Amino acid sequence: MGGHGALICALKNPGQYKSVSAFAPICNPINCPWGVKAFTGYLGEDKEAWKEYDATCLVKKYNGPPLDILIDQGKADNFLAPGQLLPDNFVAACTESKTQVTLRMQEGYDHSYYFMATFIEDHINHHAKFLK
Repeated sequence: MGGHGALICALKNPGQYKSVSAFAPICNPINCPWGVKAFTGYLGEDKEAWKEYDATCLVKKYNGPPLDILIDQGKADNFLAPGQLLPDNFVAACTESKTQVTLRMQEGYDHSYYFMATFIEDHINHHAKFLK
């Protein structure tokens, strides 16, 4: 599962998760070329139906118990600049819905294994503090 999948699983199941994290997720697929192509193929042309699978749309209406979200994003990710990942849209929606989010923009990192391997311990520790 990718980062967007993790986000929507947590957001669609209030109370089942206390924390969720993601590495470089596609945060707002209804507003990026990849998402539009995928959602059209899987869900058809009904853009209202797409919102049920878009983390940014889901967090805007999230009304479950507190959920703490950690996202790491590489600043050198070649998918960031062309408007594919849209983490700022997600952070704005989290702020609007008062959902705790930490977006860490990591200098010099891209969308690779090394990026994830470098920061995976932080993600494990993020979740561990909610297991106590």
